[in-house]
Amino acid sequence: MPASVLIAPDKFKDTLTAPQAAQVIANGWRAARPQDEIVEQPISDGGDGFGSLLAAALGAEKIAVQTVNAAGQAITACFWKASNEGVLVESANIIGLAMLTDDQRQPMAIDSTGLGIALQQLSKSEAKEIIVGIGGSATNDGGFGAARALGWIFLDEQSREIKRWTELSQLTKIVRPQNAFPIPITVAVDVQNSLLGSQGCSRIFGPQKGLRESDLPQAEAALARMAEIWTNQSGENTATIPGTGAAGGLGFGLHCFAGATIRPGFDLFTEATGLHKMLSHADWMITGEGSMDQQTTMGKGVGELALLARQNNCRTIALAGMIGDRETLQPHFDQIRALTEITSPSKAKENAAQWLEELAHQTAQAITGD
Repeated sequence: MPASVLIAPDKFKDTLTAPQAAQVIANGWRAARPQDEIVEQPISDGGDGFGSLLAAALGAEKIAVQTVNAAGQAITACFWKASNEGVLVESANIIGLAMLTDDQRQPMAIDSTGLGIALQQLSKSEAKEIIVGIGGSATNDGGFGAARALGWIFLDEQSREIKRWTELSQLTKIVRPQNAFPIPITVAVDVQNSLLGSQGCSRIFGPQKGLRESDLPQAEAALARMAEIWTNQSGENTATIPGTGAAGGLGFGLHCFAGATIRPGFDLFTEATGLHKMLSHADWMITGEGSMDQQTTMGKGVGELALLARQNNCRTIALAGMIGDRETLQPHFDQIRALTEITSPSKAKENAAQWLEELAHQTAQAITGD
């Protein structure tokens, strides 16, 4: 019996974009079950690809902007201008990990200045609202670099300006710019982690950006001091807000220093694309991403999509490059499969498209009675 199938993966990091993953999954599924009605809707939760995917849904225009990457190198990045005078910014294509060489991936030596430069330029535009997707960043500076680019000044006890985020443990005063950021900003976060502690940005996400175990005490102390001084001066305990730990604390920085509202990126994406309606018409929902583990259930798009699918009585299948902590993931999906079940990790990464298509084909072949 024909089934209605929604294919909605996120990216497979360093191998396939979300649209590419959706296409190869659809190819594999269609080869096994040509009778099924397939809808492809690649997703993003605020990380890499968020801007371009959301722009496509909104029919937004791509515009170039001159700024610097996380390592301070001049680059031409872009934002997207929607017809309602809203602007979409994707931090991943300015200060993203993918923008750097392996040698540049040193989070203790880089920062978010480039995003602040881009926002400063947008502050002079006629934009009515700015949406910033902040996942996929290379930085762990709590938005310190972006804040400085927006005119904030950070001083130590001798009233000397602090210019490196790793020296924030010496912070005693934060000086506001003359004018507040003039355009409302909504930050789309891809996780709900707060800034500090065992579930904070440094300890949970820092290692994948290059933070060493020996770096963690200094990184945590720097961000904790910035949060402490902010609380002392503003009266707001921002560091505990869910999402402030997203993108190396960029959620914290944009909330404090640009007045941004923090929202789950997947919620914004769902509203723009009409995913609820798509799920209400689907029998099966196929999602996935390069690596799935306990973080998948902490606000990531794939995990949130699985919850939505269950609410719509839609059966769920996850196809991943690699799976960790299957026990935590299993309750969220009807089936979970990984490329490493059918090939080696090295071959899966070398030719992800081929193996993902084959995994989708095998999974579809096993579906009977629909």
